[in-house]
Amino acid sequence: MSWNKVRTYGVFLPISLLVALLGFSAGPLGPTRAIAQAPANQPASAADPQIQADLTHSLNNKRMHGVTVQVANGVVVLTGSVQNLADKIDAQKKAEKVHNVVSVQNHIEVAGPTVSDEELQNKLLNKLFYDREGYPEHMFNAITASVQNGIVTLGGLVVLPVDKDSAESVVAEYPGVKGMIDNIQVAPLSPNDNRIREAVRNAIYNYPVFTRYKIDPGNPIRIIVLNGNVTLVGLVNSEADKEQAYIRANGVPGAFKVTNSLQVAGSSEH
Repeated sequence: MSWNKVRTYGVFLPISLLVALLGFSAGPLGPTRAIAQAPANQPASAADPQIQADLTHSLNNKRMHGVTVQVANGVVVLTGSVQNLADKIDAQKKAEKVHNVVSVQNHIEVAGPTVSDEELQNKLLNKLFYDREGYPEHMFNAITASVQNGIVTLGGLVVLPVDKDSAESVVAEYPGVKGMIDNIQVAPLSPNDNRIREAVRNAIYNYPVFTRYKIDPGNPIRIIVLNGNVTLVGLVNSEADKEQAYIRANGVPGAFKVTNSLQVAGSSEH
């Protein structure tokens, strides 16, 4: 069987496998999409001049000097160019906040440097590895990232909305990113899942052999819990470590099922 693979926090994990393990099917969510489509040749409305003036004032800064605004019957069309994706997203947010705006079409192009997909993916993953480092939920998040023609597709599962927002910001602000499709899912609130996460973490990391995986906080054994089901992902040094992590996780009371997707450094799958 041929798997479509993306790197997931330092290891390769099949997209379809991750989706199956986490129990959801994510649809595309592009923060740079237009929020509505405007009919062609719309007539002007009385509010249009004020919308034009307010938005032009809002976009009057160095980052937005290449952006052009057109307004017809409350529909804003943004064109021109900016240096990074974060500025394009910011321009749309500013337009959406202007009084009497009906919809926004965002056709701004992202200029900036051109970076190969492979290089961009590797650099972004390195940033994402350490994003939210030091926060308790860091090892409970599993984010996938792939790049095609400068468009970054994010997927996976995080525990908190702030983790999703942070990953989006890392990507949007990085030079060379031309667009983003955000399929990251936020786990539903579940006291039972939270209990299992903590119990699995304690079971694994209180075991002396796994102390070494705390040294590099960007590449721990990641513990995904959804609806009582546990999935272990990440990179370990040996088959023995992989098996021992599974045994320790499988011994946690209340975990319905434990799936061991850990990969071993130097193996043919890595």
